[in-house]
Amino acid sequence: MPTRDRLLAALVAVCWGLNFPAIHLSLEQFPPFFLVALRFTLIAVPTVLLVPRPTAPWRWIGLYGLGFGVLQFVFLYLAMSSGMPTGLASLVLQSSAPFTVVLAGVFLRERITARQGAGILLAVAGLGGIAAHRAGLAGGATLVPVLLTLAGGLGWAVGNLGNRRAVQAQPGEPFRLMLWMSVVPPVPMLALSLALEGPDRIAGSFQDLGSTRGLLAIGGLLFTVLVATVVGSGLWTTLMGRHPSSTVAPFSMLVPVVGIAASWLLLRERTSVAELAWGALVLAGVLLGSTRRRQAVATTSAVAIAATPSPRPVSPSPSVVVAETLTGAPTAAESAASASARR
Repeated sequence: MPTRDRLLAALVAVCWGLNFPAIHLSLEQFPPFFLVALRFTLIAVPTVLLVPRPTAPWRWIGLYGLGFGVLQFVFLYLAMSSGMPTGLASLVLQSSAPFTVVLAGVFLRERITARQGAGILLAVAGLGGIAAHRAGLAGGATLVPVLLTLAGGLGWAVGNLGNRRAVQAQPGEPFRLMLWMSVVPPVPMLALSLALEGPDRIAGSFQDLGSTRGLLAIGGLLFTVLVATVVGSGLWTTLMGRHPSSTVAPFSMLVPVVGIAASWLLLRERTSVAELAWGALVLAGVLLGSTRRRQAVATTSAVAIAATPSPRPVSPSPSVVVAETLTGAPTAAESAASASARR
């Protein structure tokens, strides 16, 4: 993997890590369920108008959108609005990787290797340690946000299964698939927001948008949509196309590192030493499960899919345009090296 692409992979991790403080700023202004609807509406509208519809079966696109877009962010945003520390949220959400491996083994009949099994056990031990630590704080009140974030990780894993089946049915459309997935969440999330948060709270969130808090919330929302989703996912999808997934996926382990550091620097949020230690065990488990021995591999592993919303593309997509605008097209030597690495 050339240095340029390593830097791009690190840049994606920075974008995704900074996404958590951005979400925190948006939740200061908007109620959580309405914020999810707003986030995906800003992506869905131009997608419907400008992006050709993917040819994958709608049932798999719907499952992808339900898991990744609805369930993940319903629980994550609710957890963060209920007191889940921003940096810790970026760490606990890594639970999506072991959840994906288990669900893929049960429903897709994918074989779980001994290495993946050991990684799952390590990650579960780390998550259990975090949960036990939070259960001992404030009479156990801080445990609920952790459980909600774990539910968000499970939702992401469900979305990964839909993503996997959609790509298997119609390969070559990963970035288009990711954009059209955003069409699923707005309507159910708006209905949920109207039912639970109410029209008055939604209308009140648009007041004082010109204040410092309001402008920061808008900035956080735009960062989430444009930088974290379009640029970050576009670059990541392109890198997954240039290199083996086992080479690229471990860079996602930088996301909670960036998330915790950014939360400390920008939000003055501290993470306890115990939580950092248990979190290191989670990262070690996910890293162990997402790497494999050098051998011929015909398909992308479940853990690699958990690290990114879009598996490796096999034909040009809008994400390639995003990445090549910033980096230039890969040279013939790089293309040959990448092809050789994938064989």
